[in-house]
Amino acid sequence: MAVIAVVGGPGAPGATTTALALLLAWPLQPGRRVLLVEADPDGGAVLAGALEGRVEAVYGLRNLAVADRRGLLAQTIWEQLIDLSPEGDADRLLLPGLTDPAQAPGLAYTWEPLAELLHGLEPQGYDVIVDLGRSGATGPSAVLARRADVVAAVVRTTLRGLSAARPRLAALAEDLASGGTGADALALLPVGEGPYPAAEVSRELGLPVLGLLPHAARTARVLSDGGDTTDRRFVRSELMRTARSAADQVQLLVRRRRQRLAPGAVPLPAAGAAAVQAGQAPPAAVPAAAVPGAPVPPAPAPAQVPGPVPPSVPTPGPAAPYGGTLPYTGTLPYGAPDPYGPAGPAEQPSYAPPQTTPPVITTGPVAPLAGLAPQPAAPAPFPAHVQPQQAGAEWRPSGRADQADQSDQYSPQQPDVTDRQNLVDGRYPYNPGEVLRAR
Repeated sequence: MAVIAVVGGPGAPGATTTALALLLAWPLQPGRRVLLVEADPDGGAVLAGALEGRVEAVYGLRNLAVADRRGLLAQTIWEQLIDLSPEGDADRLLLPGLTDPAQAPGLAYTWEPLAELLHGLEPQGYDVIVDLGRSGATGPSAVLARRADVVAAVVRTTLRGLSAARPRLAALAEDLASGGTGADALALLPVGEGPYPAAEVSRELGLPVLGLLPHAARTARVLSDGGDTTDRRFVRSELMRTARSAADQVQLLVRRRRQRLAPGAVPLPAAGAAAVQAGQAPPAAVPAAAVPGAPVPPAPAPAQVPGPVPPSVPTPGPAAPYGGTLPYTGTLPYGAPDPYGPAGPAEQPSYAPPQTTPPVITTGPVAPLAGLAPQPAAPAPFPAHVQPQQAGAEWRPSGRADQADQSDQYSPQQPDVTDRQNLVDGRYPYNPGEVLRAR
């Protein structure tokens, strides 16, 4: 359905814990899946936290940098996923984050292709939650927040938490307005630790509230440090109930924004819009054809069905530029053919997901998915060095290695300084008379 970015801030308000709660509480239609991407440049926390180190840190975001340079980003991402679904049906997946903050600079040119790839997963039945942590909404990884349909900021309702969040949220809203999908994509997910209610927090920060998460340390510890997520008390806890309600509000906000941005979209029902903004229904979208004198927009193109494209389907050529100038046809004046032919368009690497059906995943909880790549291969060894001479082995000078390989017998007809020294040292059996004659 959408790409949801979860951001935090100073003081560790709980962005990763909130993202995990949304992952487990996300409502799924039959045949759909939800993916959590740990994209915090400071490093991931799920492998050592919620998974308690039961999965080796050989899978994750760090392997995508090399794959992107090789043009294999869309294929490699499927090999890095881990199943977090309590039932083991692989509908709630995790892409682990970095294991070391020093790995973040290597992804500087991978964030944007990754953002494009995540948006391309929606037609294949995937919703994506991106955990940006406290610093992921700035720097090179900020493109993930700019491309997101909704950016949910986790803040604590304490004076210290709100004071630290105010300037960061103002800068983030400005960045989304100038380079993203709009400042209205930003919303709040406050954690009710302090005395300030959600309505007052929304009024002071000037942002809508998707849901007030309770400050339940015991329940949150299951998500941050590990525990049984199938326990009935955890599933029915106030934290998970609020997370399910917040997930519904996120989906309603996504539909409302797409209705406003997409021309001719069907407006939301009044009940659904009222649930988004406390009884204030958004204005209904008026189709362009209903306005007198307005041009009728062309019919939308049919949705692309995932699958291989048959070779018989012609590839549409580039449209003629503005002004009616025809593209170059590859012929010279007077009808002479160009010996080099027309210049074709430059091939650009595509980061779209492969047009194939994702593999069926049948693993159990917190187990690597089927078809995962083995651990990265060991680096190539250094060039072979000369092995040390064994005790009692015959010594051969490096300058006469080839000659020594051809004949191991000493020849007195071709003496030199090295041979004389070998004779003096007693390394070869010799006849003293022959040595004197050779000298």
